[in-house]
Amino acid sequence: MKSKGMLLGAALAVPSLFFGLLFSIVVLFQSTPAAAGCGPGASTVAASGLAKVSGYSTEQLTNATAIINAGKSLNLPLKGQMVSVMVALGESGLKVLDYGDGAGPDSRGLFQQRDNGAWGSFADRMDPARSAGNFMKALQRVAGWEQLEPTIAANRVQRNADPYHYQRYWQPAMDLVTALAHVKVSGTRGCALPGRSGVGDDLPWANAAIYQPSALGMFNRECVDFALWRVNQQLGGTAAPYRILNSTFRPDGVNLGSALSWRDGWNARGWPTGPTPRVGAVVWYAPGAGGADPTYGHVAVVKAVNADGSYLEEGYNGNPAPEDHRYYTRTVNNDVPSAFLYVPGSEEKK
Repeated sequence: MKSKGMLLGAALAVPSLFFGLLFSIVVLFQSTPAAAGCGPGASTVAASGLAKVSGYSTEQLTNATAIINAGKSLNLPLKGQMVSVMVALGESGLKVLDYGDGAGPDSRGLFQQRDNGAWGSFADRMDPARSAGNFMKALQRVAGWEQLEPTIAANRVQRNADPYHYQRYWQPAMDLVTALAHVKVSGTRGCALPGRSGVGDDLPWANAAIYQPSALGMFNRECVDFALWRVNQQLGGTAAPYRILNSTFRPDGVNLGSALSWRDGWNARGWPTGPTPRVGAVVWYAPGAGGADPTYGHVAVVKAVNADGSYLEEGYNGNPAPEDHRYYTRTVNNDVPSAFLYVPGSEEKK
């Protein structure tokens, strides 16, 4: 697809003089004690009097409780406890299995840990608390695990063939941990999911004057302004102070800038990119690609992925005047954009 509407989609970065006046630096995914990585820390959960969670047996809830308590004993952030429950859901359905599968016939327990010496004895692998503790210790050894998508962080430990095997279990794991530990995670960093970040045109300053700085340090209602708003939503930041700004995104102090420099910004931050559309991913068009501005390119956001590989794109400033600087949606073929920019901590949804 080649749309003339994208010719106005590029957004100039706000001149640098604005940035120092707007916000102080916000550090995303900073390492902090206990559970600050994803909501408040969970207190130890009593094995008796378990909260009833629809769709789960007492056995499953008891095992999930053992995982949460193991995480608490290791001062693992709440997000780590969720990752651990996610893996147990994906490996065993939260049941202590005394058998493996074709890929690992010697796998046992909640986490299907192999008999290779790395996971302790047979008794360790069959014990919910000990096996959870061993998984969590391995997770903590993964460099930057809190910044990774949960399924990718899990894969770095489990080494299974499909790094996105666990993606479908992330939301159920969040629901289980918050129910059993009686905590709330809405509005916290790293827990929000793409596809739940907003519905339609929800940019808070949708009627603000264009060519003036927004709360994110972009020009109001430009393509980059809306895309950065969606990224903040996925990271749980829906009100000031926002998680990331134009001036604080890159660790080297360079502005995230116009659409032209967004992939470089992702690379500088060490965030993943790829050729596959996912709900919530930023769509990056190089200059001239798909009708994008020949100088600055364009960015948008994947709203939905279709069965044929095309996707529904949403964004701002993707149509010619008088519809410029307004919200739009369009269906785009997968091979049109130059790349998709993924937000760590977000589940892939297709």
